[in-house]
Amino acid sequence: MPGSNYWGLSVNDIRLWNETPKNYTFNFARNPKIVFGAGKHGGLPDLIESFGKTVLLVTGSGSYRSSSKWDDLLCALKKKSIEHFHVTVSGEPSPELVDGAVQEHRDRNIEVVVSWGGGSVMDAGKAISAMLTQSGPVKHFLEGVGTGAVHSGEKKPFIALPTTSGTGSEATKNAVLSSVGEHGYKKSLRHDNFVPDVAMIDPELMTSCPPYVTASCGLDAFTQLLESFVSINASPMTDTLAWSGIEAVKENLIPACTDMAHDVNVRAGMAYAALTSGITLANAGLGIVHGLASPLGGYFDIPHGVACGTLLGAATDMTIEKLIGTHGFNHPALFKYAKVGVLLSGLADRDVGMGCKMLLKRIDEMIERLSMPRLGKFGITESDLGRIIDGTSNKANPIALDRDEIERVLRERL
Repeated sequence: MPGSNYWGLSVNDIRLWNETPKNYTFNFARNPKIVFGAGKHGGLPDLIESFGKTVLLVTGSGSYRSSSKWDDLLCALKKKSIEHFHVTVSGEPSPELVDGAVQEHRDRNIEVVVSWGGGSVMDAGKAISAMLTQSGPVKHFLEGVGTGAVHSGEKKPFIALPTTSGTGSEATKNAVLSSVGEHGYKKSLRHDNFVPDVAMIDPELMTSCPPYVTASCGLDAFTQLLESFVSINASPMTDTLAWSGIEAVKENLIPACTDMAHDVNVRAGMAYAALTSGITLANAGLGIVHGLASPLGGYFDIPHGVACGTLLGAATDMTIEKLIGTHGFNHPALFKYAKVGVLLSGLADRDVGMGCKMLLKRIDEMIERLSMPRLGKFGITESDLGRIIDGTSNKANPIALDRDEIERVLRERL
């Protein structure tokens, strides 16, 4: 880890852990209607019918379409005389995929869009529902790379059914699109109205998710929960939700990736963690890990969850090191990091220094246990670090890291 011998604690530091004031000034965005529980996906045909008689189904290219659940859905739609069209998403969605889908289905009077799949499928469906009402390519509306076109917020009703527990896209207002390559980018299409109308979360749909995908998605959810918990924009609302999500990660992430992958209750715990991570990131923001994941996902074909999971330990260590070097132990984010460390490790005391140490130890253990690959596996070398750093934002990290510090984080995981 890039950290050094910066640990120490005084009696006053322990007292301040308990007395850090809460910020009761905040805004909180609207959420989708949430339908949560095992077997809830059986109500999808009725839900679709409540929006209309023409549906665009957005799915991944994997096993769902060869399963009985797909046949059951199509049969139920036929019985209700609901006409369906279909878009397949392979990998993380690109602007070209969204534009192609919109062009193909714009004149079909689509009344509702349904995404059934992982985070990429959620983002694709969200973007398609938003662009079916617009003219011109979606890139014009993307943050940072578009023409500055402002989306009206008008969209087709959108229903999200996640089959992985990671991005929390089922609860957010942005759709992340990627163009991978030397001049690539990973940017958001964003509007308050793009929050899904309904998030239907059924842990039964997640029991077949393979261990590697479960692990990377789960670490993404944990990263989002931790980053929003310590964010400069955190509030008592987001803190409460983030804490309950972190508790769910503690109890369920490793079991979901190992011997209890088919346990619906375990999957429900991780689904809840992902959902809360989406709500908290939408309201508190994220930190340096996601600031790095954006250029990494634009320049290289690296799954978003893997980028977050592999960098979480080094980035958290660097952030803690700088917080201590700048503020001593007198910073609210350090107390929060320590509280998470106490939770994950089961420590009985309230020693801030030891809590932070245990947090880093537990993160390293998770990364090792879940076999998160290093960045070099995806073709990233030292010569790429400069342009990655150029595209990196600190976002709402509790303290800003400079170029040298960000480079240390990346080198740690090459």
